[in-house]
Amino acid sequence: MKAKTLILTVCLLLLIRVDVMAGDFTYNGDEAVTDNNTGLMWQQGEGEQKTWEDAMSYCEDNLSLAGYTDWRLPNKNELNSIVDYEIHDPAIDTNFFPDANASSYWSSTTRASYSSYAWSVSFSYGYVSYNNKASSHYVRCV
Repeated sequence: MKAKTLILTVCLLLLIRVDVMAGDFTYNGDEAVTDNNTGLMWQQGEGEQKTWEDAMSYCEDNLSLAGYTDWRLPNKNELNSIVDYEIHDPAIDTNFFPDANASSYWSSTTRASYSSYAWSVSFSYGYVSYNNKASSHYVRCV
């Protein structure tokens, strides 16, 4: 009987560990999260909303985090890769991104037919849209 209890306990602990790793993210312990599927390292925390140009500058020129200074604004596909479509408000794993906003985040991708617009990803439900670069949205650097 004790062996069955031990096996059940081990199985439950393994299930709990799988649940923590859902989304295939790893917290680096340094305000950064690594996506184990893509290998990309993401800024964990949230900042204030910024225009597209200010977002680009914030990531590329001003951010020093987790021992790195080569941060950048992600393209729309990279940003969309961390959306969790099974949840919403926000549509992201809040175990790894606890301060995430259910709002739009800038990508570095400019809209091809309108250079004054750039693509963004909404973490309310995970949809991708474009906005005027003068608009303010959140930023998550990669």
